[in-house]
Amino acid sequence: MVEYLDNGKNSGFNQWIAGQNKSGAKASKFSGFLWWTVVFVLAWWLFSMWVAPKKHEEKKLVEDNNVENISNVPVTKIADDKISANVQGLRIYDIELKNYKQNKKDNANVTLLSGDKQFAEIGLSAGSTTAPSSSTVWKNNNSEMTWTNSDKVLFKRKLEVKDYVITVKDEITNNSSKNISFAPYAKILSKGQAKSVAVATGGMAYVNSGMERNSWNSLDKKSYAYQTTNGFIGFADQYWETVASIESPDQTILMKKSDTRYQVDSNAAPVNVAAGKSVTVQTKIFAGPRDPKILSTASSSIPGIEKTMDYGWFWFLARPMLWALNALNNLVLNYGLAIVLLTIMLRLVMWPLTRKSYTSMAAMQKMQPEMQKIQKLYANDKMRLQMEMMKLYQTHKTSPMSGCLPMLLQIPIFFALYKALLISVPMRQAGFLWIHDLSLMDPYFILPVLMGVTMWWQQHLQGTSNKSSGTDPMAQTQKVMKWMPILFTFMFAWMPAGLVLYWTVSNVFGIIQMYIIKRK
Repeated sequence: MVEYLDNGKNSGFNQWIAGQNKSGAKASKFSGFLWWTVVFVLAWWLFSMWVAPKKHEEKKLVEDNNVENISNVPVTKIADDKISANVQGLRIYDIELKNYKQNKKDNANVTLLSGDKQFAEIGLSAGSTTAPSSSTVWKNNNSEMTWTNSDKVLFKRKLEVKDYVITVKDEITNNSSKNISFAPYAKILSKGQAKSVAVATGGMAYVNSGMERNSWNSLDKKSYAYQTTNGFIGFADQYWETVASIESPDQTILMKKSDTRYQVDSNAAPVNVAAGKSVTVQTKIFAGPRDPKILSTASSSIPGIEKTMDYGWFWFLARPMLWALNALNNLVLNYGLAIVLLTIMLRLVMWPLTRKSYTSMAAMQKMQPEMQKIQKLYANDKMRLQMEMMKLYQTHKTSPMSGCLPMLLQIPIFFALYKALLISVPMRQAGFLWIHDLSLMDPYFILPVLMGVTMWWQQHLQGTSNKSSGTDPMAQTQKVMKWMPILFTFMFAWMPAGLVLYWTVSNVFGIIQMYIIKRK
């Protein structure tokens, strides 16, 4: 047995060890590839699940506290050059946005709170007397609604429309001999929307100068209540939102699921009206696009409404990108060209870092023979191997991470631009070449294929194929990276075409940049 173990290089023990090392190298190579493949497939699946539109399931409940017979209440219409809406007593619905089409195939405009099942209701609650209800029949007189209760309390309502904001003015004149009080309230009912791609949708409330958001799925599970000194309530989907704000302090806000719909309520503190006196209560409704410029204008009427925009984690990049995108579109009059110009501008800003990255990768390729030599000499001494590798990096003034810096820098830029494209209302239905809508996927998958080809070309120019040993982690990583163009092509196939356009142009610019650096 001792002779079998101690017989030089030809001993059975040494042959067994060599066999194990050989099979271990093969296993390491295969396991490395398999591990990276599993990681990318899992990441792709998770990302697809995250961005895929999901239809919410409506839970049917027996009770519906908002069903009232309003068939006897006359319907009037209010309008300006931007919106029109139906008014039926306390309720406002069928808010039509005149400057936005539902799709390119017909001339139908986008309509918010469509039908009697979806509406905004602005009213008053009374304790010691009677207030108008949703079934109350008002008298209409020159755009002014009037109604008097049995206690001779006169209610006057006037509605005004300007820049997507509907102002509801309620004047209460107490002609009785007693003091009375009324509590203003506002509520909005919506059927909800399909879950939007990576954009916060559902119920929202402005509470004590901060935004509270609850998705449709969250409202399916439970109700939410808030107490605030000032604020507003509303619903938002990817491109549109409806908000109601009572100009009164000390409000109680509630979000919940009501029968097959979703409901947000705001109940303000009571307003006292002395005998023989009058009080005016004002409530404002915003119904329009989630556009920064339009919301900024509306903020003079509804403070804080500009905060309803969801810019995501990288808001500090998404906001200037959205501004730059709109500014470039105003210059070239096409969002596709605006994305191309914005991509080139971003790549020019990152030119110094990219140049350093390419230089570092070139240095790493030149170091390969020396790295292989060190790996062979100190294969059994990991500490010495690391020390010698560090000396080699210092001698060539490079680092393995320096080549990854531009890619890491592009991650927040990528997600910020992704968010900017998703929330850009003008990007909706914006066409470019064969693409009819840059906010949707490329229907012919031409851009994703071009992106994959340019990504592969860029990798080829970087010289990812080298003669590193099979057990070299860098070589294994590079072999896995060769599959990245294919994986990214499938991942990007269902993403907004505008985002794929950005990545493709970025690849093309990188290829040109690499040719320039190599020639120098």
